[in-house]
Amino acid sequence: MPTGRVKWFDADKGYGFVVAEDGSQAFLHSSVLPEGTEVAKGTRLEYDVVDSRRGAQVLKARPLSAPAKVAKIRRRPAEDMAVMVEDVIKVLDDLSNGLQHGRYPDPTHGNKVAALLRAIADDLES
Repeated sequence: MPTGRVKWFDADKGYGFVVAEDGSQAFLHSSVLPEGTEVAKGTRLEYDVVDSRRGAQVLKARPLSAPAKVAKIRRRPAEDMAVMVEDVIKVLDDLSNGLQHGRYPDPTHGNKVAALLRAIADDLES
């Protein structure tokens, strides 16, 4: 049984291509995957291939491993996140004091705080 990686796969259309370790390509349809299996670019598969009128086609496939998600690869260590959250608490506390006295932050400072909050939220969601 050859092994390879998914070159690309369109989940909405239900098909894509897989590239074997020897460089050959085969058409991959979602119907040949086990029920409930999702594949994406980079997923390693073990599969049976047949030659059809249109070329090589995967007959049966079994995922070996899913590709690592980019967000999880780039995720900061928990210790670093703890320090960042503590710093954000201090920044938000200063911001809150200004708001309680009727002062909004200047636009530059407000944009920096918003970008910092978005970055932390992205890491927490991944």
